[in-house]
Amino acid sequence: MNLLTVKNLSKTYTDKVLLQGVDFAINEGEKIGMIGVNGTGKSTLLKIIAGLEEADAGEIAKGNHVYISYLPQNPEFPKDMSILEYVIDQNRTHDKMRGIEGEAKNILNRLGMPDYDVLLSTLSGGQKKKAALAATLLSDCEILLLDEPTNHLDSEMTEWLELYLRAYKKALVMITHDRYFLDLVCNKIAEIDRGDLFLYDANYEGYLQLKEERDNREAATQRKNASILRKELAWMQRGARARSTKQKAHIQRYEELAAQEYKEEIADIEIQTLSSRLGKKTIELDAITKAYGTNTLIQDFTYVFLRNERIGILGPNGCGKSTLMKMIMGILEPDTGRVSVGETVKIGYFSQENEQLNESQKVIDYIRETAEYLQTGDGSISAAKMLERFLFEGAIQYMPIGKLSGGEKRRLYLLKILMDAPNVLLLDEPTNDLDIATLRVLEDYLDSFPGIVITISHDRYFLDRVTRHMLTFEGDGKIGLFNGSYTDYYQKRKLELTPEEVAPKSEKTQKVKTERPKFSYQEQREFEKIEEVIEELEEKLNVLDLETGRASSDFVKLNAIMKEKESLEATLDEKMERFLYLSEKADQIRSFEEP
Repeated sequence: MNLLTVKNLSKTYTDKVLLQGVDFAINEGEKIGMIGVNGTGKSTLLKIIAGLEEADAGEIAKGNHVYISYLPQNPEFPKDMSILEYVIDQNRTHDKMRGIEGEAKNILNRLGMPDYDVLLSTLSGGQKKKAALAATLLSDCEILLLDEPTNHLDSEMTEWLELYLRAYKKALVMITHDRYFLDLVCNKIAEIDRGDLFLYDANYEGYLQLKEERDNREAATQRKNASILRKELAWMQRGARARSTKQKAHIQRYEELAAQEYKEEIADIEIQTLSSRLGKKTIELDAITKAYGTNTLIQDFTYVFLRNERIGILGPNGCGKSTLMKMIMGILEPDTGRVSVGETVKIGYFSQENEQLNESQKVIDYIRETAEYLQTGDGSISAAKMLERFLFEGAIQYMPIGKLSGGEKRRLYLLKILMDAPNVLLLDEPTNDLDIATLRVLEDYLDSFPGIVITISHDRYFLDRVTRHMLTFEGDGKIGLFNGSYTDYYQKRKLELTPEEVAPKSEKTQKVKTERPKFSYQEQREFEKIEEVIEELEEKLNVLDLETGRASSDFVKLNAIMKEKESLEATLDEKMERFLYLSEKADQIRSFEEP
């Protein structure tokens, strides 16, 4: 059954067309994921559907008894009200008051907010968003609109919300950049692309396939039309002699093709791999401890970050993940222990909060503060060109920052950090407010980034795509190391929590611990030299990269170089795997020997 229909809707913000002639319908039981580049009008469309903003043109038809509940990106809150009072108060207008307190407490518990009597005014922005999400989920509505519901949720909360919405019986329209979430919850994808809305009857994986097919069809059509237009143009240029009455159809056809507005394909956001040279010494954490009162976040933690390391940091909100990053940055000092940073280390820190932006400053001037031109392996690139590659094209570069959307500001902030050519990237919740297009390119960039990447994220797809192992906050200040992807870690954790698996696993663990770990003579020698071997392999690969550019016109030589490079990369991968194994074993030996 149809619940709401949008017809020929248009919306312009200053001189930017967000939506143009959009047709859209929401039917009973549909779960629609809305995607698109930041600043294209996703949140605006949700506000219009919710009745909080007016369209410039078009109409919305909605059933008389269709109630809409809406979670905005930045909810507003009353003063002097507790969390529980707020959640209940938001649902007072419906005939659902009986038993609502129990339901509210259950959802708040699931979202990690068991202190119901805490005043809203004392909460952080993330905690307030959770309170608003709880109130929205509790509402008795026919259409649920959620704008970035997974922001500020840790992995367990996201998984709970995923299950909740999969079982949800009413209509759902949701903006999120969590691709696993989109894939598992939604049965339709609505993509906003340069003013148009395209609806795909599929989950996210199906959307990717259908999107590729549509792009291929459009490219083929545009190539065909361009060919016809060239022929028609040649005919028109033959002169007035050819333009007899018999040729009116030709002239009309030419005029229609010439007047047709072809949408240029949006170029992928490209980022050159930009970094400074990283020396042998990187970042070393030596027995660091950090506590606030009786709450110990980090206890006696030692770790050395390797060159080219890709590591994710996992743990519930408030466990100390951002605190660890701030100690690496030097923003916070450990209570005991020390953080040692190599002389060549140049850190780029992408924090949860943007730096304080001057709202009146022009977009291009903000980037030029870091660099007007940037040296890359292929030469130099201007700030304006880098902005274009980040979808800040034309007039938008000269707009004041205050006119950008929240997601566009995050994208701009990310670009400024990368323009400074760091060799260590600290990414604290990088997926919050970044659109999928930007995330894809950031992931591709990190694939070839010749430095260290340390990231905190609750985005499971991003962690699987980018990281190779995890630091896991396990409570009471303990931090563990897991070698593998987030999905590997999650599956292992689920198995350990299964009741029938707990006893045998515990017995097996106990048996292993009673055996004294030790290196063989060969392993000891290998461990002492393996870092030097890895460094030599990396240097050889750097030399081959330079030779590849010089031999671009010599096919025989280029082929030989590529084969040698492939062999070296395979050897490097083997050595890295071996290094991780030996390092873990060394940690076990040290742990056994400690009193």
